[in-house]
Amino acid sequence: MSTIDPPGTPAMAAGGDVPVHVVVQDVPLGVTRVRRLSHSLRSGRGVRRHLRGIRVVLNAMLLLALLYTATITRALLIPLVLAAFIGLALNPIVAFAARRHIPRALAASVLVIALIGGIGTGIGMLAQPAMGWFHNAPHAIRSFIPKLEHITRPLEAANRATQTLVNGHATRVAPHPADVVISAWDVVSNAPKILAAVLSVVLLVFFFLVYGDTLLRRLVEIGPDFRYKRHAVSIVRSIQVEVSRYILTTTVINFTLGAITAGMLWLLHVPDPLLWGAVAMLANFIPYVGAIVTTTVLLLVGLIHFDALGGAVLPALCFACITAFEGNVITPMILGRRMRVSPIAILLWLLIWGWLWGVPGALLAVPMLTSTKLIAEHMRGWEWFALMVQR
Repeated sequence: MSTIDPPGTPAMAAGGDVPVHVVVQDVPLGVTRVRRLSHSLRSGRGVRRHLRGIRVVLNAMLLLALLYTATITRALLIPLVLAAFIGLALNPIVAFAARRHIPRALAASVLVIALIGGIGTGIGMLAQPAMGWFHNAPHAIRSFIPKLEHITRPLEAANRATQTLVNGHATRVAPHPADVVISAWDVVSNAPKILAAVLSVVLLVFFFLVYGDTLLRRLVEIGPDFRYKRHAVSIVRSIQVEVSRYILTTTVINFTLGAITAGMLWLLHVPDPLLWGAVAMLANFIPYVGAIVTTTVLLLVGLIHFDALGGAVLPALCFACITAFEGNVITPMILGRRMRVSPIAILLWLLIWGWLWGVPGALLAVPMLTSTKLIAEHMRGWEWFALMVQR
């Protein structure tokens, strides 16, 4: 406590003996430190908020840059991603052969030759009926439109009645189907590009099967700590096993669905059942959307081929029942809960990769999403992504 004389106040009172003093409290030193500390904390929170905002902006810019890079390099990335998935699916077979003291190069060569033979045989069996459907498409559309008259006739009657009420007379517009010209020149002109893409995928698959494990070991050797190396190897091995299991199991399920669809269409006397079975197998790699597309295609094929409405609708109805049983019972039971993905996440992923890469992106979207989910479950700090897309 200290005493000071207020300014303008005489030093003595009226009597001249008693001095007048004003008592002023000193501010404790601890209070000053607390105030300074709170001010610095508020400043630190503000800096952290600004840094967090800058980090969000930088992450958004990085995401946009990655999407742009994926778009302009899709001619390179699509064969690379497709070859990586095929290599992961076939790697357990090569690893099994390696454990039986069979060289990886020999096992990979046999698998690649079998893959080329299977693809070539499939294309040879399906190319002629597919080209036949493309060639006969204009005539099929012309013959298909009159079959819809019993469906469109009530709609036309309602339209005429509405026009009579509004205009006082009915106006009839005769249907005039436009000619559809489908040429095979586009397919022939793009054949070299397709052949080069297939050859690139085959060579990349062979590279991944032979040198994939060696490349993985070289990448892990970059780690400086031995414990870190062992942990990284265990994580990568588990990811590889799970992704391989998913891709191989999904491929087997879709192949079985295609075979059952072809057998069902053969029993119903639908032309070219192998072609539509292959369409069902490939389209089933796109959940939900693929089933809808295949059902629509089979409905159109039935309406074109059969005269009776019941026979025309039966193939599409049977396939809808088969794919509903497969998607809701068989696939969840085989794959298990860990590999199930939310439908909303699937649709968003399909929209993104279909927009970036077109039809190949839509076919690869769900395998990429499921693989990313399995990888995120083992990566520290990315568990939120696996939980977000979990069904």
